[in-house]
Amino acid sequence: MDSSPDKLRPETPQKKSFSDRGKSVVRALTTKDGLIGDYDYAFLFKPNLPFMRRSRRAAPFFGLNDHMPIILAAVLGFQHALSMLAGIITPPIILAGQGGVNLATEDAQYLVSTSLIVCGLCSMIQITRFHIWKSPYYIGTGLISVVGTSFTIIPIASGAFAQMYASGFCPTAADGTKLPCPRGYGALIGTGSLCALLEIALSFTRPRLLKKIFPPLVTGPTVALIGIKLIESGFNNWAGGSGSCAGRPESGPFTVCPRVGAPHALPWGSAEFIGLGFSVFVTIILCERFGSPIMKSCAVVLGLLVGCIIAGATGYFSDTSIRAAPVVSFIWVKTFPLSVYGPIVLPLLAVYIVLMMEAIGDITATCDVSRLEVEGKLFDSRIQGGVLADGLNGMLSGLLTITPLSTFAQNNGVIALTRCANRKAGYACCIFLLIMGIFSKFAAALVSIPSAVLGGMTTFLFSAVAVSGIRIISTVPFTRRNRFILTAALALGFGATLVPNWFQYVFTYDGDNRSLVGFYNAITL
Repeated sequence: MDSSPDKLRPETPQKKSFSDRGKSVVRALTTKDGLIGDYDYAFLFKPNLPFMRRSRRAAPFFGLNDHMPIILAAVLGFQHALSMLAGIITPPIILAGQGGVNLATEDAQYLVSTSLIVCGLCSMIQITRFHIWKSPYYIGTGLISVVGTSFTIIPIASGAFAQMYASGFCPTAADGTKLPCPRGYGALIGTGSLCALLEIALSFTRPRLLKKIFPPLVTGPTVALIGIKLIESGFNNWAGGSGSCAGRPESGPFTVCPRVGAPHALPWGSAEFIGLGFSVFVTIILCERFGSPIMKSCAVVLGLLVGCIIAGATGYFSDTSIRAAPVVSFIWVKTFPLSVYGPIVLPLLAVYIVLMMEAIGDITATCDVSRLEVEGKLFDSRIQGGVLADGLNGMLSGLLTITPLSTFAQNNGVIALTRCANRKAGYACCIFLLIMGIFSKFAAALVSIPSAVLGGMTTFLFSAVAVSGIRIISTVPFTRRNRFILTAALALGFGATLVPNWFQYVFTYDGDNRSLVGFYNAITL
């Protein structure tokens, strides 16, 4: 089969009349070819078992603008949505929980619902590709470049929230219990929206120049260290939780996880928690090894489902919050006071640089698996439009009460597995994300997932982030100079990860100059 790039359609195709478009819609909805086509749907669901004969006939490839049956677009779009689901819901659950700002259950449910809605809307911006009037610039890639909430923000936000509680910015009870802090979350998303202006400005720079300024030797170790740091959070949740119960106190409401009075509460690190998370982890591995194409791309969600079934059967679930949740939700049902928190400005600027370089790599990979050119003016314009949309999405997400977004890489695996790069599947994915977010009972069920189940899943996802950083490093030749730079960078990076408080006592100033205190806090973060 010819694997060369598809012939690219011109950027300004001949416009169809309304009557032609109407006829196309009617034909798609009323004919077998328009609805179902002749696609081998069994290919998506056939497992890869050792004793089964593998089909040598490859599935047809659907290019960017090829004709595609509606049912197939819906099936593959749902597959894309499922492959994104775990990555989208994880950051809001972590940041709203005991390791974040300790928001109420209904606030956490709202953030999960809104995260799904915002990711669906912002993905449409990337997929559609808008031309900026009277300029050579674009917004969006015009590919299946979907976006989700970024993991990169989690370590920065966790450190910032700890500082907010320590400084009194966030409230603490008399016994030291951290109280809900919507003000802290508002400061995070407000500062994130402001810092997104950096990525927006850099999007008008030539991609080749950006790669010289921020080479893989810089971004690769950064991404890898972020993933390694996040694994700590995943392991804590796997053992029962990352909040107050992780210290195994001998008295108080957190002597067991998640808290005293919760269903099937146990001390942190109990064998039952470890086994529950392990069931998720093993299921992900089995789906990847023996699953059908649709199972492989949804392996993380299937692992989460198996863990939830086991947890439900053994009494770890409570349906109280699910019953109390509203049927539907939408953006701005709940709001947070936006502000700019000085100590996280510098860290968030670094986050957006990382997100920009991740976007460039992910868009390049999407062009590759979509059989499109990976060099030339059209490719450069896709990079420019993708980075600009990434920055705009980051700014919009904060105004829509969600933390910064990033271009997701896992959907490139779905494109490669299903051999479908058609934008109809991308739009179907966005519609499914919107539906999942609007019906908030779904978000309430996700928020009620036990920490051990969530930990088994997030440990795998966070490890994938670290491997992504290693992959970026592998694109650099291992010369003596590059090895020396990596050694120096990773020595400090690994050290700060393994001993997180080693720099905490360098600045001992405790005066009344809040600007100076904020500057020191920014350096520490």
